Amino acid sequence: MDRMAAVLRGLAVLLALFWAMPASAVIAPDTIRDLAFGEGDARGKAIATLVASGDPGALSLLQALLAGDIKTVGDDKVLLVKGDEATELLTGKAVKPVPEEAEDLSVNNRMRRELGTAIAALKLSAADRTTRLAAVKELQNGADEDTLPAISAALAKEADPEVKGLLALTQASVQLASGDKATRLAAVKALALSDSGTVKTLLLAVLEKKGGQFVEADEEVRAEAERSLKAVESRLYTGDLMARVFSGISLGTILLLAALGLAITYGLMGVINMAHGELIMIGAYATYVVQNVFRQYFPGAFDAYLVCAIPVAFAVSAVVGMILERTVIRWLYGRPLETLLATWGLSLILIQAVRTIFGAQNVQVENPSWMSGGVEIMTNVVLPWSRIAIIAFSAVVLTLMWLLLTRTRLGLFVRAVTQNRAMASSLGVRTARVDMLAFGLGSGVAGLAGCALSQIGNVGPDLGQSYIVDSFMVVVLGGVGQLAGTVYAALGLGIANKFLEAWQGAVLAKIAVLVFIIIFIQKRPQGMFALKGRTVEA
Repeated sequence: MDRMAAVLRGLAVLLALFWAMPASAVIAPDTIRDLAFGEGDARGKAIATLVASGDPGALSLLQALLAGDIKTVGDDKVLLVKGDEATELLTGKAVKPVPEEAEDLSVNNRMRRELGTAIAALKLSAADRTTRLAAVKELQNGADEDTLPAISAALAKEADPEVKGLLALTQASVQLASGDKATRLAAVKALALSDSGTVKTLLLAVLEKKGGQFVEADEEVRAEAERSLKAVESRLYTGDLMARVFSGISLGTILLLAALGLAITYGLMGVINMAHGELIMIGAYATYVVQNVFRQYFPGAFDAYLVCAIPVAFAVSAVVGMILERTVIRWLYGRPLETLLATWGLSLILIQAVRTIFGAQNVQVENPSWMSGGVEIMTNVVLPWSRIAIIAFSAVVLTLMWLLLTRTRLGLFVRAVTQNRAMASSLGVRTARVDMLAFGLGSGVAGLAGCALSQIGNVGPDLGQSYIVDSFMVVVLGGVGQLAGTVYAALGLGIANKFLEAWQGAVLAKIAVLVFIIIFIQKRPQGMFALKGRTVEA
């Protein structure tokens, strides 16, 4: 037992000595000398040698070189400097203090690029998946034949499907320059599985002509490259289509939130509320205030501020809306021109009030950490979490609005007043109170729109002005007072706008949408969905 314990202690000492050795101890001195004192080509060969070795010490050495921690003394000493101490790489001896004559090792832009590529190649063997994924993405634009052994070795032992797929495509990209036909042919076939625009460029280069001659002399390789190019272009087109549809749905849900409250107030009372955009702006500023309260008093729970901001934005905008209805708008029913002018004046008052309180400059509302980043469904298609959250939020708000209007007493009264105000009043419905509550509900939903908009852009006094015209277009196109029509119109306009932008640009797309709505309303004044029943206006 004593002998066994002694053996174990000896092994422990040997292991401790092994791990205490500097990383460069296993690197050939000639490689270190070429790296420190060699010219451009010699340094490049030294870097390639370190990459081919796959040694963890090589990674540390290259990272130190890129960070400026490698210095030289004369023509024979190479130091790894850490603070006030240094290690002589050729002998492994500790040096303290660092000699005053130590000089920084010059690293030009070319060598910096080579070091970045080499470090990424060595990181392909890291245990952490995120590190390997970042490394292979960096290598996609800088890999060469010197990094091919490291890529092949990493590919052989990689288990993660995403990393493995990117490695295979990177390997194929490098192999396209091979002098062996079979290697190039295999590389072209592998590239057919890609959905990257970079791969399309590589395949076009294979099919390119220079001086009347094809860059790729072999006809079989060119034919395979054409098939691969069609497959890649098809995948890129699908990705672009998906991105446009998602952007259109995202824009449509924003328009839906902005127009949903207007659909209630305009549909119920026929009020052309030009201050609706400012109610959206008030909801955004309410979110900003809640964010600042959490940042100052509850920094540990900052990611939860948005959950608290939602009811606050609704309540503040709803209260402001009801105050406007009780003090100004109630006296102007049945007088559309006066209502339009009065609400326009109210919008100016609200804008100036916000400028006085918060200043004229835009303020920034930060996303919670759980809304950062996105979902990459293809190389060229990333769906941001902030947009996904807004789409989900819009669906929840729409569902709650539908339940309120179809399953509650207030919703029954709202629908009754919308369809026949005089009859509803004669049956005991307090139409004035319903007007106030409905206007408050529509204003509160506008506040929710402001809360959502604060997550995708800056918040300023003019925020609502960007959405008021689009909101009216959505309401008129969908049908006044029609919830379903508002949904279809918002999503339809959002998707159409994004496709037209890709075709003719943002300005012409907006003009085309406006012309379409004008023509549509001329043919169908009631919008896509007309109110059912006998409507009698007092």
